[in-house]
Formats: sequence, C-alpha cells, structure tokens
Amino acid sequence: MAHPSTILITGASSGLGAALAQEYAAPGVRLFLSGRSADRLETVAQHVRALGATCETAVVDVCDTTAVRTWVEACDRAAPLDLVIANAGISAGTAGRDGAEPAEQVRAVFATNVDGVLNTILPAIEAMEARGHGQLALVASLAGYRGVPGAPSYCASKAAVKVLGEGLRGSLHGKGLRVSVICPGYVRTPMTDVNDFPMPLIMDADRAARIIRRGLARNRGRISFPWPMAAAMWLLQALPPAWVDPLLRRLPRKGAG
Repeated sequence: MAHPSTILITGASSGLGAALAQEYAAPGVRLFLSGRSADRLETVAQHVRALGATCETAVVDVCDTTAVRTWVEACDRAAPLDLVIANAGISAGTAGRDGAEPAEQVRAVFATNVDGVLNTILPAIEAMEARGHGQLALVASLAGYRGVPGAPSYCASKAAVKVLGEGLRGSLHGKGLRVSVICPGYVRTPMTDVNDFPMPLIMDADRAARIIRRGLARNRGRISFPWPMAAAMWLLQALPPAWVDPLLRRLPRKGAG
C-alpha cells in the first residue's frame, strides 16, 4: 500500500482533494475523483492526466447514500480500489450571529462531513473486506480535538470522523485493512479563503498533500499537522474547560464557507 495504483477521492474538484489527486498522479495510477463541480473536476482531471495517470470523474453529492454507493461500487468493479480518501467536507461557523448556529446549518454540516464520510467508506469497506486488503483515509481536522464557539458543528463533525476512524483502525485490522485519520490544521483552500482572521501556520494544499501521502504510506493511524498546532490542540482538549473556555470565547468567529 506504499504505492497504491487505484485511488478514489471525494471532494476532489478543489482544495486538498485536488492537491491529493495531483500528488498521487503518475503513470500506472488510476484515479476516481468526485466533486460538486463538473468544470473544476475536469480541470483537475486534465492536470492528473498530464502527469500520466488515468482519471475518471463523477459529479456526486456525498450526502446521497444511494448515489455514492452506486459510484463507489462501480469504481471498484472497474478496478479494485487500493485506497479510498473520504475528503469531501464543508465548513460553517457563527460569525455575525448572536447565539448558536441555525439548525439547518448544523444539519448540513453533519450531512456532508459525517454522513458523507460514511456513505463513502461503508461500501468501500465491504469490497475491501472481501479481498482482504485496502486502505481508508478519513479526513478530519485539528478542529476535531476540541470544540470552539466559532464553529461548533464543524468541530463536532470532525471529532466524529476522527473517533470513527480511530475505532475502525482497530476493528478492521484483522481483516487486512489499513485505516488512517487525517487531522490537518489550516490549509490554504477555498474553504479557508472565507476566514478573515489570522490562521497560524497555514500551509499550501500541495504541501499538505505530500505530508498526507507520506503518512499513509507509513500506515500512520493519525496524521496530524503541523505539529505545533497539533500539540496546542491536544493541550486545549486536555485542560479543564474552566481554564480554556474564557480563552476560546475571545477567539474570532468563523464564517460560512
């Protein structure tokens, strides 16, 4: 699995997903990419084909359980999947609001960030279990280490993905499957472009993709970066809420994105 040749990536039309597609693109590699924009997907496909990879794209809403299952199963029939990266996600926060997020925003975040991951990995697990090998990468976030007032639903959704992946890593180990959880800090993407506050140690998506690829090749259970941000978030979740809450209430709020 250090050199997967058939790879499926959701949320690949821009940002980290597009960067991962280009990072893995090479002669002999077959990529299955999905996203919400046909035009942006085709642009990514052209780039990876220029690097020698074979690429097939699909406009699929990860919230649509049936559509995602149909797509994943069709990809696996076309070429048994070595690596599935459940990357699709959305972001939203409480900027400009006095109080909690509206219910429809919370549900939309969970539908994409949690249900979308489940819709992607569950059919993949079935196919990989039957073969006795395969690798799953679940994209969470350092935001999943500790809930912050600026983005409660986003933090919670990424926490769910993080814990799900950690549990699956143990439960699927005996089946020959590798599972990794990816917890990036700030990555320069359209999702973070809406943030109008300082983002410590923000990195370009192509650099993040290289870090993720190295971690997956080494079968690391948790790929958290950059390490100073990961250490800070670990400390925040370890400290008593009475110490941390006053600090977090002063942080800038995240807008919708």
